[in-house]
Amino acid sequence: MNELKPPYKRKPNKRPVSVQRRQNTRPTQARLLAIRVLDRVESSGAFSDLSLSAALARSTLAPSDRALATELLYGTLRWRGRLDFLLAQVLDRKLSEVESVVRSILRIGAYQLAVMTKIPASQAVDKTVNCAKVLGAQRATGFINGVLRNLNRKLESIDFPPLDTDPLAHIVSSLSLPEWIAARWIKRYGAKDAAALAAAANQKPPLTIRTNIRRQSREKLMSKLNDGPYDVQACPVALYGLTIKGRLIPGEDPAFRNGFFTVQDEASQAVVDLLDPQPGDIVLDACAAPGTKATAIAERVQETGHVIAVDKHERRLALVGRDARRLGLQNIELRCLDTTRQLNELGAIKFDRVLIDAPCSGLGTIRRNPDARWRVKAEDPSRLAEIQKLLLKEGIDRLKPGGVLVYSTCTLEPEENDHVVDAVLSLRRNCRLSDRDDLPATLHDWIDKRGLMRAYPHLTGADGFFAAQITKQEEEN
Repeated sequence: MNELKPPYKRKPNKRPVSVQRRQNTRPTQARLLAIRVLDRVESSGAFSDLSLSAALARSTLAPSDRALATELLYGTLRWRGRLDFLLAQVLDRKLSEVESVVRSILRIGAYQLAVMTKIPASQAVDKTVNCAKVLGAQRATGFINGVLRNLNRKLESIDFPPLDTDPLAHIVSSLSLPEWIAARWIKRYGAKDAAALAAAANQKPPLTIRTNIRRQSREKLMSKLNDGPYDVQACPVALYGLTIKGRLIPGEDPAFRNGFFTVQDEASQAVVDLLDPQPGDIVLDACAAPGTKATAIAERVQETGHVIAVDKHERRLALVGRDARRLGLQNIELRCLDTTRQLNELGAIKFDRVLIDAPCSGLGTIRRNPDARWRVKAEDPSRLAEIQKLLLKEGIDRLKPGGVLVYSTCTLEPEENDHVVDAVLSLRRNCRLSDRDDLPATLHDWIDKRGLMRAYPHLTGADGFFAAQITKQEEEN
């Protein structure tokens, strides 16, 4: 690796330094926390949400600093492609040749300069440079300082490749997608729609909640929340969904703590609408953790119904139980099993409805999980499809004749969606896709001619989701 530039040498200042100036040049704990988590995510593939939650739990940051750290981390991950393009214009080497922690510091600094424009540039540079000293990168402070100050000077004059003449380079550098995803989306949707989808994937997702209908109607909950400092609107598609504008922190809200709602994206809620569980149904949620869909199902089947929530990860399965207790649900049974090979441990039971919310590449939710776009590899959709086929086969085999199964993912990739469904249905001749006219009318705007549900962030405002409802034929007498 090339040697880093030595720190700038400054003339000694013999004048007294004011307390205010000393405070301004100290690195903020929020920036330090964000850089540490970012470096962990980038260097070891850690999940940003889990790493950030753990770091914040150990910290003593004030609420405003916690918000700053969160914005710095997620914003930098979301716009990493654009930031790397900007930094490349002022670096004398490839960014990949810079050591990991310095690369993370530069990206955090560039995000403040290019996106968080309310922060004065001098403050963004100085505090970011001071973070390097605390993080053991003292020898790189001059390099970091020079790069960020040079970027600030040239920022307004840097042009991105235009969409009309070089759509791939535009989406990669301006809209911050890895090249392989950008190329796929351009081929599938065309340059204009691919750019619109990429732009939507860079927006902060809305706060959407699901009403616990066992405790209150959606209308009453909306009225109660609107009496507070929030602007609350009913979701246009999800039956029990509400979108909230305003700074609602679920853990601090009495209505959340008392189980009146769950935070859940509208498209995720629509999957349960498509499953359409009825009071008294016995339902299998075969990939249940962390539990938002399992608890939604349990609310709908009421006391006379029962949900068996299966997941192979014991710790994640515990999240389902925790949320069920908060919501006052006693009709969920937790089973730690691998759905691909252990469902025989459930005995001979057959289910009225089965949900296969399959593990997937998650590329429909990269606005919510911005690190996924950099973590997922081009070969992952095809690799995951083999597991998804196993899950779907097992789910169908557990379904009663006349029963309903929903297969869903939070990705847009056909290898994990249409191809999985078509491959399994070709082997299970007693099952078919439900006709569009037989599906809930509230979902028809999201359902194509084949009866497949698709939600796109740039078209629906919801996360990217796919879902298919499959019915099993009644046995002949």
